[in-house]
Amino acid sequence: QVHLRESGGGLVQAGGSLRLSCGASARTFNTYVMAWFRQAPGKEREFVASIVWRGGSTYYADSLKGRFTISRDSASNIMYLQMNSLKPEDTATYYCAAREYLYSQYAYWGQGTQVTVSA
Repeated sequence: QVHLRESGGGLVQAGGSLRLSCGASARTFNTYVMAWFRQAPGKEREFVASIVWRGGSTYYADSLKGRFTISRDSASNIMYLQMNSLKPEDTATYYCAAREYLYSQYAYWGQGTQVTVSA
């Protein structure tokens, strides 16, 4: 069983930065892919970025490349999302998620953390 818990959300002005954290508990994440998704009010959930835990390969939504950076601390089982140059349209609930490498569906989700970017 995998448990995920996000933190670090809050209110920030446009142009500012935030770093989200996702604390994860499992026996090992070496066979997992972890990701960040977000969902704005009235919109569908969208993929933000993912990281292959073993090796650290990263993938980003094209629209967010250059502003967002995903990373992980393997020793502490924490995943991060550094968000820079934030825009009001980045306002959303951000979720971390995990899936086993061989599966396409994310089976484990955190409860979400709210990010609000004011103009």
